[in-house]
Amino acid sequence: MNRKLGIMANCLRGISAVDALEKIKAAGFETFFTGNYKDADVAAIKKRADELGLEYEFIHAPFRNINQMWMPGMGYLEVFDYMKESIDAAAKHGIKYVITHVSSGWNAPQVNDLGLSRYDELVIYAREKGVILAFENLRLLGNLACLVDRYEKMDHVKYCFDCGHEHCYTKTVSMMDVFTTNVCCTHIHDNMGRPMEDKVNDFDAHLLPFDGTYNYEKMMRKLDEYGYAGSLMLEVSQNREDYAKMSPEAFLATCYERIKKISEM
Repeated sequence: MNRKLGIMANCLRGISAVDALEKIKAAGFETFFTGNYKDADVAAIKKRADELGLEYEFIHAPFRNINQMWMPGMGYLEVFDYMKESIDAAAKHGIKYVITHVSSGWNAPQVNDLGLSRYDELVIYAREKGVILAFENLRLLGNLACLVDRYEKMDHVKYCFDCGHEHCYTKTVSMMDVFTTNVCCTHIHDNMGRPMEDKVNDFDAHLLPFDGTYNYEKMMRKLDEYGYAGSLMLEVSQNREDYAKMSPEAFLATCYERIKKISEM
């Protein structure tokens, strides 16, 4: 199956997303996402993407203090408003998806009625704006599954499959087997996995594919099995010192080579 190949536009050290797009296009990529969510930034990025013939596939909403969504009080409003602002920008500029987290950390709050009511409001807001909201897998499978199940009959609520998070957080669970046809987009990166007894340290390294130990052949079999036709989207950057030594062009060329190899498995 032919799938578009993409990368996050905020991937080059010292280069803004809008300025990176020409290099991303030259490397061979067809699509991208950003962590930018402010209207002015998104407008500039979308304009340049259209000029270059690149697809602006999704906005990754800010997730700082995401656990506040499940806690009493008004502390949730900052991240809640960030997510709404991301939805607004996506709707205004014709971007199909907004990706959001559900919780953070091994000791995240349990799902509760208060938090569910807040996510209900976001889901309704996204529907009114014509934007697909996708929840991403992290550490706690149950928290994610609760929301995916809650909104499974709503066509505009989907799931973002993050293979690196699967590898270092929920290695014994095949996320594609759990969420099957709800998958609308991907985050592709690598790491060394996690010792099963270690629930303290964070092994989410965001390495380039094949610099870690993730099984991409198995991943591609699962994507094919469940008919996933969306893009293969790299979530990697030059923020790591080993990649910062490369020129922007060399880094992007390596990224494209790696994701192309995966796509042909």
